[in-house]
Amino acid sequence: MLRWLIGGGREPQGLAEKSPLQTIGEEQSQNPYTELLVLKAHHDIVRFLVQLDDYRFASAGDDGIVIVWNAQTGEKLLELSGHTQKITAIITFPSLESCEEKNQLILTASADRTVWDCDTGRQVRRVSCFQSTVKVKSPANRSFCGVWFCLRKKMYFLCNPWRKSDLTFVSWISALVEIPNNCVAAAVGKELIIFRLVAPSKGSLEWDIIEVKRLLDHQDNILSLVNVNDVSFVTGSHVGELIIWDVLDWTVQAYERNFWDPSPQLDVQQEIKLCQKPNDVSIHHFTCDEENVFAAVGRGLYVYNLQMKRVIACQKTAHDSNVLHIARLPNRQLTSCSEDGSVRIWELREKQHLAAEPVPTGFFNMWGFGRVNKQASQPVKKQQENTTSCSLELIGDLIGHSSSVEMFLYFQDHGLVTCSADHLIILWKNGERESGLRSLKLFQKLEENGDLYRAA
Repeated sequence: MLRWLIGGGREPQGLAEKSPLQTIGEEQSQNPYTELLVLKAHHDIVRFLVQLDDYRFASAGDDGIVIVWNAQTGEKLLELSGHTQKITAIITFPSLESCEEKNQLILTASADRTVWDCDTGRQVRRVSCFQSTVKVKSPANRSFCGVWFCLRKKMYFLCNPWRKSDLTFVSWISALVEIPNNCVAAAVGKELIIFRLVAPSKGSLEWDIIEVKRLLDHQDNILSLVNVNDVSFVTGSHVGELIIWDVLDWTVQAYERNFWDPSPQLDVQQEIKLCQKPNDVSIHHFTCDEENVFAAVGRGLYVYNLQMKRVIACQKTAHDSNVLHIARLPNRQLTSCSEDGSVRIWELREKQHLAAEPVPTGFFNMWGFGRVNKQASQPVKKQQENTTSCSLELIGDLIGHSSSVEMFLYFQDHGLVTCSADHLIILWKNGERESGLRSLKLFQKLEENGDLYRAA
């Protein structure tokens, strides 16, 4: 384990930044993450991170190993081995032997066609009755003590005592999300399919998965699917379609497909070229708060306001390559990571636009001839005066990985954790906080030894 100090945001030798469109000065005065710990234990790409509690997390990837870490010290706590091929999904789940959620289990799935869970370093149970690679898993309603997941064209539900119910599709399942009334929404190609889980009838042990409805509003394959709040969820497609859905009746609440077009309300730099390739508008990932949906679209970041039902801020080229993962931080901040190996911190800032002059309508008015109808232009002018747009400002650039950064976690007291294709995990620490903790520890040690009073 190595501890590095970052001086003024400079990258370690040999890990050069790829010069994204927007850069930040060496000082990075608003970036709190000025120290880092590099953790070395994996032997292949580290693809997954899951938080276990306030101070522990687990990592997994292509080497088939799960490692449990201390987020404060970087200490390796456990190494869990059992898969023979790469791990393709990992989640946390409460112990099935108890109704209380005190005992946390780690459920992993692999290309070796098995699903198993482990706790305190021992394998608890193994399920190996599948015919293909487990690709996606999502925790089910806790009252069912079960888990949803996908294997190619099948969707499964495992419940205690790990009996499975399954349903076969004609296409690949790309994402799952839980919605109310014991239902799940599954992205199958262009379709969003709603299923309901039915408890076993008397004398039976099998759960039933019933198809309820098929939603055909997307024009291309759905890549992203996430719950927004208690009343809605959102989907994103390969061609940049964003759809907000009602969680109860599954109707479309909002639709957006203008991520590659400059909005008249946005302060977009003229030199930013419009995206041309389909992959440049693919929605790879979502995160949400009470007001906004944050979308990773190609190499860019977009903020969609739920109340206004429009994009209020964007960075069309936030990274040099596709953005793989985004997450909110406190104080209206956003973190993103990319295939280019960078991790960047953004701040959403409001900006009140000055009222613009009303635009004349008609052919002659376009060239300055004729009169402007003042009365007709007043509502437009009033609307422009009340329009508030935002901007995403770069406040931090974390340079440490030499390859694609797959995802990250945020700990309120321990900073950021990132994992990468370079086989490394990095803990990004708040330098000011860490310095204060070291000073406090030194003060306490001096006080215990009596050196503090002798010096006085």
